[in-house]
Amino acid sequence: MKKLKSILLLALTGTLLACQSTSSTNGDQLLLTADFVDQQLKNAVEQYQVMAKRLPPQSLPKTYYEEQDSLETSSTRWWTSGFYPGTLLYLYEYSGDSTLAVEAKQKLQLLEKEKNNKGTHDLGFMLYCSFGNANRLMPDLHYRSVMLQGAESLISRYKDAVGAIKSWDHHTDQWQFPVIIDNMMNLEFLNWASRESGDSKFANIAKIHANSTLKNHFRNDYSSYHVIDYDTITGAVRHRHTAQGAQHESAWARGQAWGLYGYVMMYRDTQDSIYLNQAVHIANYILNHPNLPKDGVPYWDFDAENIPDAKRDASAAAIIASALLELQTYVDGEQQNQYLRAAENMLTNLSSDVYKAKKGSNGGFILTHSVGHLLANSEVDVPLTYADYYYVEALMRYRNLLGDKR
Repeated sequence: MKKLKSILLLALTGTLLACQSTSSTNGDQLLLTADFVDQQLKNAVEQYQVMAKRLPPQSLPKTYYEEQDSLETSSTRWWTSGFYPGTLLYLYEYSGDSTLAVEAKQKLQLLEKEKNNKGTHDLGFMLYCSFGNANRLMPDLHYRSVMLQGAESLISRYKDAVGAIKSWDHHTDQWQFPVIIDNMMNLEFLNWASRESGDSKFANIAKIHANSTLKNHFRNDYSSYHVIDYDTITGAVRHRHTAQGAQHESAWARGQAWGLYGYVMMYRDTQDSIYLNQAVHIANYILNHPNLPKDGVPYWDFDAENIPDAKRDASAAAIIASALLELQTYVDGEQQNQYLRAAENMLTNLSSDVYKAKKGSNGGFILTHSVGHLLANSEVDVPLTYADYYYVEALMRYRNLLGDKR
């Protein structure tokens, strides 16, 4: 991994790339310029044009291994299958380049069959990040139909006795009804389905699941467990575990990111202050953690044993930055300022040559240095398709904040 010395110095001195000169740090004072944001998005478009040329027509990207010059792909059943078309659509929205939309639509045709997949909780990632963005930009009754069927498939995994959507069907010798913090991210799909269909059942399940997660997944300091295992009959908590974190009691970085993003989204969709309060608590836990590096890119686990030599997770930083950019719009004063500055710091550093690939390299991925599942030695210190998705989303959100200042 490239040395982080230069980026740590950048963060410590408080210098932001391409910043506007300002004598104020009010929450509504944006530090990143339109030119800076545009440059990162233009670079992202160029990278995904490289990716599109390299990717086999029937596959979706997962990661890339530089030493072997190997692009690892997946079928549509893999949980990350919706991120590539979703990123293409964000970049199409930015650039107007129709070739990106054509590539995205080709992948949507592959993905459509997952609307009937009742074996996964990840249908929000798979269908809403892809078809949802497509329908937002190019409204189509067919896209709507695919998503509504997918939402029906997702709620088939809900069990009223537990008050949650089951995450995994594997390791039945270990867990009865495992629910992972990642599942918060799929609730946005259900909230959309209720708004679109007029049927409240989807949003009701989303809220019950969010409430169960709030009650059972979080410690007193607002860090989150990865896996909560419930008794299928009584709904009682059997185990509080991790699958991808350093230890059962550690704070797996991407898990904290999923929780933050999920509760920000739930507040947006419901306006229930309990979710805003939870999001604020999670954000404060992350940003005030003594092990959060100065550049804002977390170690793969906040409690990893070999800090400061532990691997960084750019995917967690991208998710957190995107969530903070939305969260700061719901608060004010010093709180707003803290969240906005933190997101800007993360975006600035993710956009540096420490974490962002040079044009034409990295298999077409935008970011480097993410961690998928370190304990399984899977996707360690590599690019990941969801890191790119949330990085581009964060840039688009920042671009929207710039608004008429552009």
